[in-house]
Formats: sequence, C-alpha cells, structure tokens
Amino acid sequence: MLRPCLARSSLPKRHWSPRTRSLSSAHGHDAGLNDPTGYCKDLVRKRDHEAFLTAQFYPTDSRDAFYALRALYIELATVQESVSNAMIGKMRMQFWKDAMKGIADGSPPRHPIALALHQAYATAKFPSYHLKRIVEARDAELHSPTHLTTESLLAHAESTSSTFLYSLLSFLSLSSSHSLSHAASHLGVSQTIATLLRALPYHAAGGRMVIPAEITARHGVSQEEVFRKGGGAKGIDEAVFEFATLANDHLITAREMLKEHGGKVPERARPVFLSAIPTGLYLERLEKVNFDAFHPSLQVRTWRLPWRIWQGYYSGRI
Repeated sequence: MLRPCLARSSLPKRHWSPRTRSLSSAHGHDAGLNDPTGYCKDLVRKRDHEAFLTAQFYPTDSRDAFYALRALYIELATVQESVSNAMIGKMRMQFWKDAMKGIADGSPPRHPIALALHQAYATAKFPSYHLKRIVEARDAELHSPTHLTTESLLAHAESTSSTFLYSLLSFLSLSSSHSLSHAASHLGVSQTIATLLRALPYHAAGGRMVIPAEITARHGVSQEEVFRKGGGAKGIDEAVFEFATLANDHLITAREMLKEHGGKVPERARPVFLSAIPTGLYLERLEKVNFDAFHPSLQVRTWRLPWRIWQGYYSGRI
C-alpha cells in the first residue's frame, strides 16, 4: 500500500511522498449511425476497461452522456497513433473542431460519436468549451508529442484529463463546487502521469520517450538505451520513481481537496472521482515491483479493480 504518512519535503529513495483511424471499421462506423449510443458504449467497453467499470455507477439518465464523452476522449487520444503523419492528424482534428460547432448548433456531422454527443448535449447541456479545449490540446500534441519539461506536461494534463473531468462535473451540475473542481484538476494530472507510465513499454518499443526530458536527464537516462533494453536501461527506474511520485503527490492533493466534505466524495460526484481508484491502484502495483514500469505484471488486469471501484463508490473514499 502507498504510505501517506511520510513527509513530502524529505523523500526517502523509493518511498512515496504523501504530498506527494478511427477505432472502428467502416462497417462498425456505418452501424453506429443507427445506434450512436451503442457505438460509444461498445467503444468504451473495448478500449477503456476502467472507464467502462466506472460508467456503471453513473445515474441511468446520465450514463449515455458519459459514454459519448468518453468515446470522444478515446477518439482524440488515439489520433496520434492511428495516423501516418501529422497532416492527416490535423485534418482529423479539424473535423472534430467543426463537429463541436455543429453539435452546439444542432447540426452534428454523420459520425456516431458526434451524433451521440448531440443527443447528450440536448439533454445534459454540458458546456462545449471543455470539449473544444481538449481538441485543441490534442491538436497541439501532434506537433509536440514529447515534453521537455514537467511544466509542459502538467499544462497538457490540465487541458486534457483534468478538463475531461470538468466536463463530467458540468453535466452532473456540479461545476460550481470549487473544491470538487480543484480536486478534479489534481486528479487529472495524476491520471495523465499514471497513463503515460503504464504505456511506457509500448511507446519505448516505438522509439518514443513519454517521461519529460528534464526528469530523464536528471537521472542520466539514455533514451536509445531505454528503447533497446527497456527496464534494464541505466537510471530508468529512478526516472520512473520521480515521475510516479509526482502522480502520487497530485492524487493525495486531490483527496485533500475533499476535506471540506468530510474526507468523502459527495454522492452525486462519486462516479466522476471513481477514476482515481484505477490510478491509485496502478501506482500501488508499480511501487510493489520497485518502480519497474516494464514489469510484465503491470500489463495484466488485476481482479482487485472492480472490487475497489465498488468499495470506493459506497464508501465515498478515493
């Protein structure tokens, strides 16, 4: 388990600080035009197991909107890896920029996700500017897929993961709560880092380093060596530790933002913050393998996750 009793200012080595392209075939796309919500639900089920688990805890009348929003998030997050060059990616992003306008104006393009978002927008009336911000951030990512500094990565996380959580709070009519918004901001950063660490072996195999250069440089990491040796590369475990500690700091800060609610997530907001549980569980598992992000066990789903999500919902603790 993570140890939230250590002092953030004095971080012992390898111990947590407490403050511390389309995804479908053409056939599937065409079928989705007849059932946009079903298309989005199926996409989330296939491509985002953790989000699919947390979806079951949304109110019945909000669940379809969640599937639509999450499907868009998946679609945008995977553009970079599904196109052969940045120009094609730019065209895809322009499609979604135009789609956001069409959805708000009542004239969505004939795309299952856009149609599902239009249906959700007609009932939930979530602010479209959150989605536009995510599109813009993913568009910028096409030209700067790696981050030189932690500051740059944190800004990207705020514009993507955190902003997605803001959109969820909005359609649940909870965006007026400053404490929940601040908690969502920190949780989004933690999620982004954990996601990058979990995907480190995949990206390293493709010749891409997802840990900011200022961290890898501090630990003398050679990117080429990581691409060749994976977890056996000199200094990579230290870089992973520092990066993971940053994720843990933000996760703990998100929890601290809930103190005014008695340390618990308000019941209506719980579905949104259940996404903290997969993040926290991954960080715990990473610690157990001594911050070897390439350890095979980390690529296997844990049976504990559904139970922890269920427990988190009914206890109100993330």
